[in-house]
Amino acid sequence: MLTVLREQLGQALFRRVAGPDGPATRARIHHTPGPRWFGPDRPIRTVHGDASMFIGGLSALLLQSLHPLAMAAVAGHSGYRGDPWGRLQRTSTFLAVTTYGTAAEAQQAVNRVRGIHERIRGTTAEGMPYHATDPHLLGWVHAAETDSFLRAHARYGARPLDAAGYDAYVADTARVAEALGVSDPPRDRRELSERLTAYRPELRAIPEARAAARFLLLQPPLPLAVRPFYGALAANAVALLPPWARGMLWLPRVPVVEDLAVRPTGQALTRTIRWAMAPQRQSPSA
Repeated sequence: MLTVLREQLGQALFRRVAGPDGPATRARIHHTPGPRWFGPDRPIRTVHGDASMFIGGLSALLLQSLHPLAMAAVAGHSGYRGDPWGRLQRTSTFLAVTTYGTAAEAQQAVNRVRGIHERIRGTTAEGMPYHATDPHLLGWVHAAETDSFLRAHARYGARPLDAAGYDAYVADTARVAEALGVSDPPRDRRELSERLTAYRPELRAIPEARAAARFLLLQPPLPLAVRPFYGALAANAVALLPPWARGMLWLPRVPVVEDLAVRPTGQALTRTIRWAMAPQRQSPSA
């Protein structure tokens, strides 16, 4: 019974993240022969393959929304409200391909994203033009994502890396960022922290950002039965944000509650996801 429960839960989670073609996509990514951007010993493989990404990914979306131009592009072009799971599946597939896939397939994935970015342009409600190919704007999205994934893994990862390992993780992500068009991405944690600080004067929570936060945290398109589990994930994603980001989004911090209740639920949740999605052992004849 426990084995059946584990298999059903793992399959349900995988379908949500990877979509109906997930098994075929996974097989292609991992079993196609050829050189990779990242070898099996690289930190990016450790971080992106961990269940902490569930929390880090949601936290990254909240943090990224604080740049008015990035949020305007998302609100105007991504369709995240109408197709949130499709957007998640496309993002997770891109991360999987660039992290684990062949170099040729990784470059193809980057080329597709760059083609999409070329078409995303417009003007904010305040009259500020934006274009998704802007290296400076791409730099913010990359820095916010990298910092969120790193924070999540350091707090909830099965095997947290040492200082050198996390520096190497930032360097690994710079390889993908450069391919996407980011100019001089940070290559260690010090540079990443400095880059985030440099963006601070540009950041603020426009109404679309707070609306996105309400949708992501309070109105997820999920059955009522699983919303308590998503609520635990969302609470930990918020707790992962830098204090200044939480303040901009009007997400208060309650230290005692977070230390005694929120963080333990995040650790239990990631352990459960890790257990459910771990590869199943097969018998020799299977």
